[in-house]
Amino acid sequence: MHITGGCHCGHVTYEAELDPQRVAICHCSDCQKLTGSPFRVTAVVPDSDLKVTGEPRMYKRVADSGRVRQQYFCPECGSQLFVNGEGEASKIWGVRWGSIDQRMDVKPQRQVWCRSAPAWLSEIAELPAREKD
Repeated sequence: MHITGGCHCGHVTYEAELDPQRVAICHCSDCQKLTGSPFRVTAVVPDSDLKVTGEPRMYKRVADSGRVRQQYFCPECGSQLFVNGEGEASKIWGVRWGSIDQRMDVKPQRQVWCRSAPAWLSEIAELPAREKD
């Protein structure tokens, strides 16, 4: 699937080819802190299938798994864009779902770090809802 996307302000944009089967929800505490929400959705693409325009900034963090994760974000607006690892893992990119233009067509296929998911998450469908606010 061909996707396009970018940060909130448009300083960093990208296009990529992704396998829709390689989209996951992560409930780890790092993803919760980064998003300010109960989980993060990420689509995985190989380095050869991602073309970035603009220069995102990067910082490194040791994840709960013990792996070094390189977090990429827009230096202008702060939007989280990508993640990868070091060494061989630097060739596999996680594209942040919220930055994908076609995100409504990109459905998660699995979940990880479920032990960190809040107990109330399964109950959100029961909450009162409005089309817009």
